[in-house]
Amino acid sequence: MPNRLYVRNAWVFDLDNTLYPPELNLFSQVNALMTAYVMEELGLPKPEADKLRHDYWRQYGTTLAGLVAEHGIDPVPYLKKVHDITLDHVRPDQDLRAAIVNLPGRKIVYSNGSGPYVERVLAARGLLGVFDAHYGVEHAGYHPKPNREAFETVFNVDALPRETAVMFEDDPRNLKVPHEMGLSTVLVGPDMMTEDHIAYQTNDLTAFLNEVTD
Repeated sequence: MPNRLYVRNAWVFDLDNTLYPPELNLFSQVNALMTAYVMEELGLPKPEADKLRHDYWRQYGTTLAGLVAEHGIDPVPYLKKVHDITLDHVRPDQDLRAAIVNLPGRKIVYSNGSGPYVERVLAARGLLGVFDAHYGVEHAGYHPKPNREAFETVFNVDALPRETAVMFEDDPRNLKVPHEMGLSTVLVGPDMMTEDHIAYQTNDLTAFLNEVTD
């Protein structure tokens, strides 16, 4: 039961499709900007650029990691460009905010997006001031989840107590290494998964967190 997690004292949240519902479709905007970037930088037509973006995501964990590894692109302008999306339709979620505030111990956000993007989305969701720290891919030396080096880097910077931490993610790939590192893991999403590295699953993060503290 989720309330067994109350003995934990550190909470790691992914951002995209975790701290906001997938129905907001923020990543459709990001994906379109990534494809446009690949088209411009590599001189590819849209279908090839779109396929390359997806192939790099599958192989390297993020499109950025593939572009750096295969083409030596500068991640800084890339991250600025692909995260220049509109958040006009994003609304604050006071129930989620209250549920996170009620958790005991340290709370952080760790995303494969950029730090400024994380802060923009948290502000739109009314979640600034809730977390003790926010980490983007730049804080992991541009190594993406699910790479172990990425988790090691961020968790070491944060001094995260791994055996008493919980990680929330919408991508099951990104929970395997945290599970191996001793974190409890929660998959946020509608698809039921039975992998050993997933301890819990929910499609309602707010309700799940409220159960933790009941």
